[in-house]
Amino acid sequence: MRSEMTDLEVEVEDRVAAIDVAKASRMVCVRVPHESRAGRRVQEVWNSDATTEAILALGDRLTELGVRRVVMEATGVYWKPFFFLLESHGLQCWLVNARDVKNVPGRPKTDRLDAVWLAKLAERGMLRASFVPDRPQQQLRDLTRLRTALTQERTRHKHRVEKVLEDAQIKLSSVLRNIFGLSGRLMLEALIRGERDPRQLATLAQGKAKAKRAALETALTGQFDDHHAYLLCMMLEDLDREVSP
Repeated sequence: MRSEMTDLEVEVEDRVAAIDVAKASRMVCVRVPHESRAGRRVQEVWNSDATTEAILALGDRLTELGVRRVVMEATGVYWKPFFFLLESHGLQCWLVNARDVKNVPGRPKTDRLDAVWLAKLAERGMLRASFVPDRPQQQLRDLTRLRTALTQERTRHKHRVEKVLEDAQIKLSSVLRNIFGLSGRLMLEALIRGERDPRQLATLAQGKAKAKRAALETALTGQFDDHHAYLLCMMLEDLDREVSP
């Protein structure tokens, strides 16, 4: 009795193309059946530019060769122009996870051989396509990632401000929950202008912070000098620039 494994057939794709996408090079490998010799394969490898015109020309060439499936690794953002432009040409584009490719033994190390390796894996059905969201969802992801990155950078910037204050023995953050709120900003700007008297600085407290004037006087007693003022001025200007429309 034959085992289940022997009954399974490997999906072989007759006409495939693979693109090794990198910043400096985009190596394309095409593997198609030989015109006259049954069972033989014809392979062609070349380097393609990443301009829109070049990718559209590549799509024309692959279509003429009868290529149906194009595979490429998810490398940074460099795969996106190839994927979407070739897909618009009617080609079936597969984005494959680099980890899946690396887990297959025998992977070569050069861009040219990488492209050949991808094409051979694709024609033997040894790769699986990763999920690629449509354009609107990709744009939403771009906006979300950018917002996250900007928020993280803004937080790092605020930490730099606190380090400058700590260097000057100004313990404002130990009294005010948010030193970048109304009370904190008034005091920071007064320090930049040259005010050094803790009592005068504490009188700038607003709202609930007024009840903390005694603690603020202690926190604002330090060694704040013109150098700290210069650094603080630049940092606050950068913070304000980040949130301006």
